[in-house]
Amino acid sequence: MPDWREESRLKLLALRESLGLRCAAFPEKNRRMHLWVMIVGLGVLGPVAWAAGKDPRAALGSGELESYFTKRVADLEARGTAAAGLTEANWAEGLGQRREQLAEMLGLRPEPPHTELRPVVTGVLERDGVRVEKLHFQSSPGLYVTGNLYLPVQSNGGKLPAVLYVCGHSKMVENGISYGNKTGYLHHGVWFARNGYACLMIDTLQLGEIQGVHHGTFSEGRWWWYARGYTPAGVEAWNSIRAIDYLVSRAEVDPERIAVTGRSGGGAYSWWLAALDERIKVAVPVAGISSLRSHVVEGCVEGHCDCMYAVNTYRWDFDQVASLVAPRALLLSNTDKDPIFPVDGVYSVYRGTRAVYELAGAGAALGLNIEEGPHKDIEPLRTAAFHWIDRHLHGTEIADSLKVQAKAERLFEPQELKVFEAIPSDERNTRIDETFVAAAPAPEIPGSVASWKGSVAAWREAVGRQSFGGWPAGNLPVPMERTFREEKDGLRMEAFQIKPEPDVSCSLHVVHRAELEWADLDLLVLNLLSEDDWNEFLTHVPSKFPGAFAGIQLPPVQAERLEAEMKMHASFRWGMAYLCVRGVGSGRWTRDPKKAAQIERRFALIGQTADGMRVLDILQAIRAVREGGLGEKPLWLQASGAMAGNAVYAAIWADKPVTRLDLHGLPSTHREGPFYLNVLKAGDLPFAVAVAAERSSVRLYSEKADDWSFVAGTAKALGWPAKQFEVRAVAGE
Repeated sequence: MPDWREESRLKLLALRESLGLRCAAFPEKNRRMHLWVMIVGLGVLGPVAWAAGKDPRAALGSGELESYFTKRVADLEARGTAAAGLTEANWAEGLGQRREQLAEMLGLRPEPPHTELRPVVTGVLERDGVRVEKLHFQSSPGLYVTGNLYLPVQSNGGKLPAVLYVCGHSKMVENGISYGNKTGYLHHGVWFARNGYACLMIDTLQLGEIQGVHHGTFSEGRWWWYARGYTPAGVEAWNSIRAIDYLVSRAEVDPERIAVTGRSGGGAYSWWLAALDERIKVAVPVAGISSLRSHVVEGCVEGHCDCMYAVNTYRWDFDQVASLVAPRALLLSNTDKDPIFPVDGVYSVYRGTRAVYELAGAGAALGLNIEEGPHKDIEPLRTAAFHWIDRHLHGTEIADSLKVQAKAERLFEPQELKVFEAIPSDERNTRIDETFVAAAPAPEIPGSVASWKGSVAAWREAVGRQSFGGWPAGNLPVPMERTFREEKDGLRMEAFQIKPEPDVSCSLHVVHRAELEWADLDLLVLNLLSEDDWNEFLTHVPSKFPGAFAGIQLPPVQAERLEAEMKMHASFRWGMAYLCVRGVGSGRWTRDPKKAAQIERRFALIGQTADGMRVLDILQAIRAVREGGLGEKPLWLQASGAMAGNAVYAAIWADKPVTRLDLHGLPSTHREGPFYLNVLKAGDLPFAVAVAAERSSVRLYSEKADDWSFVAGTAKALGWPAKQFEVRAVAGE
C-alpha cells in the first residue's frame, strides 16, 4: 500500500513546479523571481466541495449548453495568458492599452469628472490609542460614500502610510437600520491604526448606509444593464478611486505610500482599483478572484452578484485584470476550500499574472498566499495581508514584519460608527444605474445622405465591436441536416437541424405546397419564433405532421388558424419557414427562471448575450436556406417582441439584403429587449430600424407610431420610397 505522506509530498512538489515555485527539493534559482508563498494544508490538491453539496453546474445539465460554455472558455484560454502579445520592451505600453479597455468595461470611459468631494466629518471616536472619524464624501454629485477613517492617536509626526480597505458583503442591519458593511470589517481598521497607518474603510453601494443595488441581473431582472454597459463594479471602482482622492487630500497621509486590500467583494474591488489607479503601490486582494473557467464552467457565477464582474466586452480571463497591477507589489490571497473562488482558478490567475511580472522584471513584487479554510475572514488571511502591506509600505524585512502586532480587535460597536443621522434627500445611490453610464443621445433626423452614411458607419463599428464581438470570426459553414419530410393534404413539411456554430443546434421547419420545390417559390417567409410563438405554432400546421415533432405533446388544434394556413398555401406559391434559435422550442434550456438567469449571466462572462448569439443563428439560417435551394428568391423575416429586434439586426448584418421585415410588438427601446452588450452606448432600436429600413422594406405593427417618428423622418428626409417603412395598426385593435 503506498505511503500517503510520500504521495502527498510528491503532489505538492509537482504543484510547486507547475507554479514555478522553488523549495529545498528544487535548489536551482528561480530566474529573476523571488516569491513569498505560504501554502497551508494539502487540501489544495483536491476538488472544491460546493456549499451544501450543491454543484452550480447542475443549472446547465450535461448537454449541448454545458459543452458550449466549456468550449468557448477553452477558446479564450487558447489565446494565451495575460502575457500574450507582451514583451520586455512593450509590456508597459501594452498594459496601458489594456487599462483603458478595463476602464471601458467598467463604464468609466469617458472617465467621470473628478468633481468636488464635499467631505464631511460627522463624528469622532477615540479608544485605546485609535481615533476614528465618521465621514462621507460624494464621488459624483449625489453619489454618497460613507466611511470610517482609522488613525493612530499618537504618531512620530511624519506622514502616515495609508490603506484603503474595501469591504465585502457583510450585511450590518438592525431593526431596519443599515450601519454599513464597513462596520463588519472594523477590526481591520483597528489593526492598521494601531500599527501606524491611516486606514479608510468605505461602504459599498448595496450594503452601505444608503442601500443601492448590486443584484440587477442576479435577481432583479435588470438585463438592460448589459445593454447600457453598466455594472455596479464600475461604481465600486469609481468610489474607490475617489476615496484615494480623499486620502491624498489629508495632511497626515503620505501620497506615495498607499495600499488597498479587502476580501470577497472587497477583494474584487481591490482588483479594480489596483488595476486602474497607479497611485496604489501595494495591493492584497483576498478571496476576490478566480479564473473564467471557475466562474462559467464550474458555476461560481451563481454565488456572485453583479459587482464582481466587468462587462466583458473584450472577452478577458481574469489574469488580464490581475496583470494590470504589475510591476507594483501584489499578493494574491485565498483559502484552499473556498467554493466561490476555487483555488485551482486562483492558481490559474497567478500563473498568468506571474508571466507579466517576469516580463516587467518585478518577480519579487508578486506573492501568493494560500491558507487552509473556507470562504471566511480568518486570522491567517488577515495576518498575511498585514505582513505584506507592512513590508512594502514600511520597507521592513520579512523577519521584522512578523514582529508587528497581528491581532485584530473590534474596539467599537457598529452603532457607534454610523455616519448619517438621516439619508440625504439628494442621494443618487439607489438609482445610480440609470445615469452612471451614459446612453447615446437621441438621434437627429439626418440633414444629408453623407451625414446619414457617416452616422451609420460609426454605429455599425461600435455595435459590431462592443455588442457582437463574441461572434466567431469569419463565415462558418452552416450544416443543414434534413430530419423529416412528409406530404399530406397538399402540403409538404420538411424539418432540419441547422448548426450555426459547430456545437449549437437550431431547428427549422419549412411548409409549402407539395408540388413545389424551394426554387419554385415566389418567396419564403422565415418566422423567427420566441417561446410564445413556438407554442402558438404547435397549434396549427404541426397537427398535420406529428412525426416531425416526436417527443413533443402537441396542444389542441386551432382549427381556424390551420384553415387559414391551408388556404394561404393553396392560393400562393409561398413557403413558410419556422426557426427556433438557440434556447427556444424543443431546444429550450430550462423552465426555471432562476436557472435561466444564471445561463444568461454565463453568456455575459464570455462576452456574449443569448440575444446577441440568436442574431448569429438567424444570419446562419438565412445563409442555409439560400444555399439549400432558395437562391436569390425574395426572403421575408417575421417576428414578434424581442425576437423582432433580433430580426432587425440580422437584416442589417445579412450578406445580402432581406426583402422585407414584418415586426410585431417590437419594443421601442433595448431596455425592454433584445439585450446586447453595450448597445445603448451606440444607439437605440429606432436608429437600428432606420438602418434596416434603408436596405429592407419594413412593416412595423404598433399602435404607437410616435415611437418610430425618427425612422419615418429619416425615410422622408432621405427620399426613400413611400412603402420602405410603414407603421401599421395591430389587427383587431
